[in-house]
Amino acid sequence: MNILLLGSGGREHAFAWKIVQSTDCTQLYVAPGNAGTESIATNVSISITDFDAIRDFITSKNIGLVVVGPEEPLVKGIVDYLQNQPETSSIPVVGPSQLGATLEGSKDFSKRFMQRNNVPTAAYETFTADQLDAGLAYLDKQNLPIVLKADGLAAGKGVLICLTLEDAKTSLKEMLLDQKFGEASSKVVIEEFLTGIELSVFVATDGKNYKILPEAKDYKRIGEGDTGLNTGGMGAVSPVIFADEAFMAKVEEKVVKPTVDGLAKENIPYKGFLFIGLMNKDGEPQVIEYNVRMGDPETEAVLPRIESDFLGLLHGIGTGTLDSYELKISPDYATTVVMVSGGYPGSYEKGKVISLPETVEGAEIFHAGTARNDKGELVNQGGRVIAVTGRGTSMQEALSNAFTTVKSIDWDQAYYRKDIGMDILNLM
Repeated sequence: MNILLLGSGGREHAFAWKIVQSTDCTQLYVAPGNAGTESIATNVSISITDFDAIRDFITSKNIGLVVVGPEEPLVKGIVDYLQNQPETSSIPVVGPSQLGATLEGSKDFSKRFMQRNNVPTAAYETFTADQLDAGLAYLDKQNLPIVLKADGLAAGKGVLICLTLEDAKTSLKEMLLDQKFGEASSKVVIEEFLTGIELSVFVATDGKNYKILPEAKDYKRIGEGDTGLNTGGMGAVSPVIFADEAFMAKVEEKVVKPTVDGLAKENIPYKGFLFIGLMNKDGEPQVIEYNVRMGDPETEAVLPRIESDFLGLLHGIGTGTLDSYELKISPDYATTVVMVSGGYPGSYEKGKVISLPETVEGAEIFHAGTARNDKGELVNQGGRVIAVTGRGTSMQEALSNAFTTVKSIDWDQAYYRKDIGMDILNLM
């Protein structure tokens, strides 16, 4: 079949890399794609939120499956739009409905869904600008540290962990009154701070059936030792040794099943991926957040461990036939190191020429914020630029392969964390 994949990040390059391995893939188009996807698929210059252009392209190229990578078009209703167009209504789409995407589009909606369906999560209250005084009074009664979350999408930057009451109150005022995160913080969720070890669990669901994909742990902070500003992700590892069989059984019973059952019970159409951010708190899972798509850079560590046909998984999601798909997972390790532009997550220079090695052993190079300049040279176009995934039969081998490849990639002002996975190694 012909497939259209929407997105331009490392997640989408990893999706494309896996999709084209399938014998069922006739032609893969990526809109808009990046310099990595152009080498294995056909990039199309269409914005992920230009729904009319996407519809017209689907019909002109006889697309048989649409895969939505990022959250923005999902939250804006791309799935509903395509299903309501006569030309595209019968074409399966991998991604939840707009209502389903609200699980990520609104932290308050998500928390209320968890409460209704008895999914374990941190205690919370939600406040608007009109309720600022009530929000400040609520903070007076809470333990520190405390978490403040912008209700809407804030490009991964809308979560603040406040260590002092003064900081929490100042931040709440900045978010609600000064629109620190724009429209996203017109509502703010104040949430109990959970302690424990964080991990990400990924679920593929067709609305009735589900498959639990390999779990991963990501590294959000820019600095080594998990210091500095939050980023979109500086690396990831899979599997996660503290997510043993007993813990994952609890995750399935207490989190995955009630979530999928809750979506069906509440008539929320959901055919797509569910990314569950979890805290392992004394051996018990607590949900930090839902995302309605695969994570990035976790995808680059998760997909290399899937041995079965990935396009078959996607087709099963889109057509509601996931129960007949057999998921096969490799026992090997995959570790991803993200190379970013110097200055990220603040300001950084674009257009720096990137030199890649001619051959790579034991690793894959996934492009994120890359492009080609007028001379056809590979250059950085975004903050997170390259994700290198090393593989091996041990965590140590996978990390060694990743870092060896990272060191062979060169561009001016590139930065990466040298401690990805080291905390896990210390537990082994």
